Amino acid sequence: MSDTSINLDELRQRIDQLDSDILNLISERANCAQQVAHVKLAEDKDAVFYRPEREAQVLRRIMALNKGPLDSEEMARLFREIMSACLALEQPIKVAYLGPEGTFTQQAALKHFGASAVSLPMAAIDEVFREVEAGAVHYGVVPVENSTEGVVNHTLDTFMDSSIKICGEVVLRIHHHLLVSETTRRDKVSRIYSHPQSFGQCRKWLDAHYPHAERVPVSSNAEAAKLVKTEWHSAAIAGDMAAKLYGLEHIAEKIEDRPDNSTRFLIIGNQDVPMAGEDKTSIVVAMRNQPGTLHALLEPFHRHQIDLTRLETRPSRTGVWNYVFFIDFKGHRDEPQVAAVLEEVRLRAADLRVLGSYPIGVL
Repeated sequence: MSDTSINLDELRQRIDQLDSDILNLISERANCAQQVAHVKLAEDKDAVFYRPEREAQVLRRIMALNKGPLDSEEMARLFREIMSACLALEQPIKVAYLGPEGTFTQQAALKHFGASAVSLPMAAIDEVFREVEAGAVHYGVVPVENSTEGVVNHTLDTFMDSSIKICGEVVLRIHHHLLVSETTRRDKVSRIYSHPQSFGQCRKWLDAHYPHAERVPVSSNAEAAKLVKTEWHSAAIAGDMAAKLYGLEHIAEKIEDRPDNSTRFLIIGNQDVPMAGEDKTSIVVAMRNQPGTLHALLEPFHRHQIDLTRLETRPSRTGVWNYVFFIDFKGHRDEPQVAAVLEEVRLRAADLRVLGSYPIGVL
């Protein structure tokens, strides 16, 4: 037997031993999670098991400790699944998302909560809000902005009429593919289905490759994939999850016009989130309609050196030509500097509501 064979045998035995060690450690971690559940329930029968700030801290710590060869994000994803499975032993997390099944929003929910969470599709964004508000689910996942097409106005508008809070965020790299079924005549594609935002994100590619095909907007990319199954002359723009779910084949991959195309999703719930160390706060502000309004709103942030990450304007529902401002900035509402800024803005504004302070997305 050669030295190479001996080395391979030794390495395989080493891997087998490591697998056993990993299995034992994961089981030990799961036992600890069950003990945590017992302690929490003994102290409070309505105890909260999922702690967004704690999960963010754990994942950041893992990424900081990681020495490779797996990259830090890949290692964090592995730990996310371990944490998801352990949490399910304490209490399975129910998550509503903008459906149907196979959408990018479901993919974002799985990325944030892990595969052990129970994900439930909803037909509309406001239905996700209602399910969370009613307590039928623990959390909801809704899209809020795309790097190419901008904000999702329906999500922002729903916050105006809701007491729901933002508990977290997740950014998903969006890859669009042109998909067909096994019965599609690929040289006769005359109709393409997709969500309107996806058409916007793939406009240049479609103009170059299918300039004469009818573009039919539908409620979601998953719905587009479903429709293609029944037609011989159509294609759909959708992601990998929808392709697998409906058994579709790729004509072209990654057809989005911008290589950095990403969508940000919000995690919504009913509770405030304590500081995680790297946080973001979202507020909605109604200002009086007078000269210098925008300067009066933004000046305290500049003076206190608070980093704004997003500023959006939406028409107010209380008066013609009045507006409300949606603002995201780095920091937590419980930090003294942030609290001082919020108090100044509150004195200058007609109304201010903190939508939530939450951990900046880790993955």
